[in-house]
Amino acid sequence: RPPRSTLFPYTTLFRSPILLTGATGFVGRHLLPALEASGLPFVCATRNVEKARAKQPQYSWRYLDMTEPESLALAMDGCSALVNLVHQMGGGRGYPEREAQAARDVALAAESAGVERIVFLGGPDPGPNGSTHLQSRLRAGSLLRSGAVPAVELRAAMIVGHGSTGWQMIRSLAKRLPAMVLPRWAQNHSWPVDIEDAITAVMTAITMPLESGCSFDVPGPQRLTHQEVLTLVGRALGKERPMVNVPVLTPKLSSYWITLITGIDLHLTQQLVAGVVVDLDPTVPLIWDHAERQAGDFELSARHAIADELAGEMSTERRARLERIGKLFARE
Repeated sequence: RPPRSTLFPYTTLFRSPILLTGATGFVGRHLLPALEASGLPFVCATRNVEKARAKQPQYSWRYLDMTEPESLALAMDGCSALVNLVHQMGGGRGYPEREAQAARDVALAAESAGVERIVFLGGPDPGPNGSTHLQSRLRAGSLLRSGAVPAVELRAAMIVGHGSTGWQMIRSLAKRLPAMVLPRWAQNHSWPVDIEDAITAVMTAITMPLESGCSFDVPGPQRLTHQEVLTLVGRALGKERPMVNVPVLTPKLSSYWITLITGIDLHLTQQLVAGVVVDLDPTVPLIWDHAERQAGDFELSARHAIADELAGEMSTERRARLERIGKLFARE
């Protein structure tokens, strides 16, 4: 593997700030300590500037709403790069077109503002039979890459960490159910990725040499069935559960009982369950061809996520690890 100076050459790109959208969301909150430790200049974007500024006054905040194209140009003004962590799935029905339109608007605004690269965190390619949610994320990534500004699309399956909706669903099932009733889709596979590795992937995409748009998969270190994921989360919680396979339980029925057990919004549950009815394997080059993973195996990731939950948001140990990741990308 080449030395860091070859992998991550710094150019004029980082004399102006990076705009971080979704800065108050799950991934954004974890990216902030790494960005800060890297020394890269950045500003944060959110729909509720006053609330964000009151909570984290140490950062610079700008207003941005993806459904308001005029706010994009103002938020991007003077920025060299854009990290797009916003998605529309929580907005209810009709979100795929809203997400596609937001991608078109972002690409055009970035070109007009003189932004030099876009980093987009999306989802894996589910193939032709994949869910509406994953197809929508894939379409948004394609639209961004087809714009004039080079875009790096990162494709990650479930990101393991406190605050992730997918993780919350799995953790709640493993914690609350006295026994597991497993539908057929529980035997499908994915590559869950630790939030720290997701942050490493984003930092790599921000700093790597880039001439044109490209896509990278961001798999975790293990290919696991969803049943294996539930087993390992239960073990991390100290709760070994008996499991019963029920092949007749459809994704639709699964969504209802998962919502009943976890309390997660039914629309979100339906989208998440629909996303796992096929195997989610890498289909494009891996970001790990350009960076080193920082996290351990899935069970360790689960234990770290549980520790964050007990700490209330982000444990001191987690923040320290994120800062160490950021320092890997510090300018010399």
